[in-house]
Amino acid sequence: MGTTLMTGGTRGLGRHAAAHLLRTRPDDHLVLLVRGDGDIARQLTRETGNPNVTTVRCDLASLADIRRAAAEVRERLATRPPLTGFLANAGLQMTSTEATTADGFELTFGVNVLANHLLLNLLLDLFANPARIIVVGSGVHFGDGKNGLGVVPPPRWDGVTALAAPRPGGVRAGREAYATSKLGVVYLVHALKRRLPAGIDVYSYAPGFVPGTGLIRDAGVLSRAAVATVGQLLRATPIGAGPAKAGRTLARTLTGPRPGDSGEYVDRGVAMRSSEESYDRAREEELWAVADELCGLAATRRTA
Repeated sequence: MGTTLMTGGTRGLGRHAAAHLLRTRPDDHLVLLVRGDGDIARQLTRETGNPNVTTVRCDLASLADIRRAAAEVRERLATRPPLTGFLANAGLQMTSTEATTADGFELTFGVNVLANHLLLNLLLDLFANPARIIVVGSGVHFGDGKNGLGVVPPPRWDGVTALAAPRPGGVRAGREAYATSKLGVVYLVHALKRRLPAGIDVYSYAPGFVPGTGLIRDAGVLSRAAVATVGQLLRATPIGAGPAKAGRTLARTLTGPRPGDSGEYVDRGVAMRSSEESYDRAREEELWAVADELCGLAATRRTA
């Protein structure tokens, strides 16, 4: 028996992944970090027949709330099975680069990268061995037309401090920030892999093109309608999938056979090489060090 901690489990492919985990791992416990209170745990119990699901309120756009939620998770795990899985599915894409987190960071980078860095580091000592960590990224980090569908620009890595700062920019800048944050996810996973003991594996994961997830809910009505139309067409192609299928594949990657060596990039359950740009140890270590400073972890490490 074990406990899986999950973000982004209330809608879209994440909701389907959570349901699949509950159906296929009836003796495990699932803890969902959710932004609001809601009744997602009761809904999932009714849907799957498995009562082993609880929620912890957490706003991933607030470092203080992440710390509070991590402390609550730590308290709960004192009386529950050990932490054996972590599924970081939450993410967002904004229509600008001007929105900020509660701490003043550019919102996309703050939630997609810094929140995962802080949450994982606050909980690392709780993981059992073996354990598996998956951080959801995206194929858009390749910066090509195939993965970006001609809509998402290539990532632009300007350094962590610059990327974490809000700046003027409209829809294109927001999409570029999203692609860049997903490149940051790969860097984060590579850096974390070097710091984990053997037996605790970490992967970046690309779910493919999955319409109906709510990812672009910040976009305008026309943009959402266009993506929905294209998405329905792409679901029947190799690059697309519906939320239910994508969620099952994501859940199986967490609980099934080891998909590859720790640190690898997994595309819809299959380990493969990520973009050439994603193999940059200097950037990976810069991200780790600057994220430590921005998240308030550096002082703790110096005194540990």
